[in-house]
Amino acid sequence: MTQPLALVFYEKLLPGSQLANRLQDLNYRVQTANDLPALLRCAQTDGPMLVVVDLESKHDDVCRGIAALKADAATQHIPIIAFAGEQATELQAAAQQAGATLVVSEATIGNYLPELLNQALQV
Repeated sequence: MTQPLALVFYEKLLPGSQLANRLQDLNYRVQTANDLPALLRCAQTDGPMLVVVDLESKHDDVCRGIAALKADAATQHIPIIAFAGEQATELQAAAQQAGATLVVSEATIGNYLPELLNQALQV
């Protein structure tokens, strides 16, 4: 059986690579994107089962990327889990508005990834 694909967007190496490793441990194939154009292109062409994005980016408006995924008929069905630091409440609210399936803190995604995946995929 083919492993489902998880598309992961991050800039911060440590939490991003840890998340990718955890997804692989949960039997996902993982593809990473380091900028929004790559994220959008991969989501359209590679058929991920879900997208996980770090909202805190120095180079891209990640919430704009979430909105673009949700506006595109080819990608609007893909569940999106967005995460940011505990203090980034405005960014988390913006991700909700943009259409993210789940928005959680960085600590939450680290501690409860399997449960979050189940919840996102049920929606």
